[in-house]
Amino acid sequence: QSVSSKQRVTGLDFIPGLHPLLSLSKMDQTLAIYQQILASLPSRNVIQISNDLENLRDLLHLLAASKSCPLQQVRALESLESLGVVLEASLYSTEVVALSRLQGSLQDMLRQLDLSPGC
Repeated sequence: QSVSSKQRVTGLDFIPGLHPLLSLSKMDQTLAIYQQILASLPSRNVIQISNDLENLRDLLHLLAASKSCPLQQVRALESLESLGVVLEASLYSTEVVALSRLQGSLQDMLRQLDLSPGC
């Protein structure tokens, strides 16, 4: 069964949702959050996705540098401290919701990049 990315699953509020307006720094932060979430999932299926997110972040940094607005390194995010507890309670839901929201976020980023976002 499919889980809607808009469906609210208790305890998964730390997974980014859709953002209508994204700056390059917000895109980088969002991708960093997804990287941390995917790295915490035991599924081997998400390893390549996590690597792809790293490559996307590198490209965002290059784009930002070309616009004279280098991005700051994103630190480990405090909102993910409870991730282990959530994974224990609802591993499948976390994976499905994270991947579904990631897909939506990537589509949002693609639209924003077409509009030449700010720093």
